[in-house]
Amino acid sequence: MKAIAPSILSADFTRLGEELERMEAAGADYHHLDVMDAHFVPNLTFGPLLAEAAQRVASIPLDVHLMIADPMTYGPMCAALGAEIVSFHFEATPHVHSVLTKIRAAGAKAGLALTPSTPVEVLGPVLNYVDMALIMSVNPGFGGQAFIPESVDKVARLKKFIADNTGRSILIEVDGGVTDKNAAALFEAGADILVSGSFLYGAADSAAALQSLKK
Repeated sequence: MKAIAPSILSADFTRLGEELERMEAAGADYHHLDVMDAHFVPNLTFGPLLAEAAQRVASIPLDVHLMIADPMTYGPMCAALGAEIVSFHFEATPHVHSVLTKIRAAGAKAGLALTPSTPVEVLGPVLNYVDMALIMSVNPGFGGQAFIPESVDKVARLKKFIADNTGRSILIEVDGGVTDKNAAALFEAGADILVSGSFLYGAADSAAALQSLKK
């Protein structure tokens, strides 16, 4: 699987519907929504109301990434609004298993995100409840950061860890600083979905930029 999820964090919010349509026309597979609460990360973006609005106009699935301190409340809420994938951070709660099961019960695939300093092995106890693992290739909180090169090796380690510890198929997503300079290496290492924000929304030709990631 080689899927691209443009992050709406880099979109023009004064015409969000048009921006979503632009990415769909360019060939996007998901819309990626970065929800931040100014507690878990030092930035404040948007919440479930915007996810609900995006769901009404989108014709491709929503991939919601919760960078918040309370995934227990908002994870199932976003799932119930119709998101296909809802991810939250391992570092945000001691109740990882409970949040994963609640998101799945609400109808979405459950994703578990790891910051750059969190080892892939923390997934071990909950692998049977995770549908997607999200590797942060920047420190979470702000768009436009430089890609952390060690993330490629981390993706490869995660791919092997999943294969060695479960027979389940678990998606691997990478979020942060993704461009045409690192997309090929990430896909080769085992990534299934790449999130890209400013590289796609800031491109003069979004379709060409998106295809350059898939190639």
